[in-house]
Amino acid sequence: MVRCWCSKQAITRTSWTSANPGRRFYCCPDEGSSYRWIGLYDPEMCARSRMIIPGLLRGRNELEERLEVAIALTYDGRVLCFVEM
Repeated sequence: MVRCWCSKQAITRTSWTSANPGRRFYCCPDEGSSYRWIGLYDPEMCARSRMIIPGLLRGRNELEERLEVAIALTYDGRVLCFVEM
């Protein structure tokens, strides 16, 4: 069990920075704490993983944005189509 400098049990979070995509780390459970980062949980990823994961995340984010647009264009579960006459 890892403890924070404030003596509370540390929690794990996931980093989504381009330097450490998907890498977990320990931090203080208090949101306003000055001890936000305590140490790393996961070992360092290989260079190939650090190159591939950000691209996969960008692709996923683009798909989520497209889905949000598609949902915004629906009404009661039906797709609204606009046809010029």
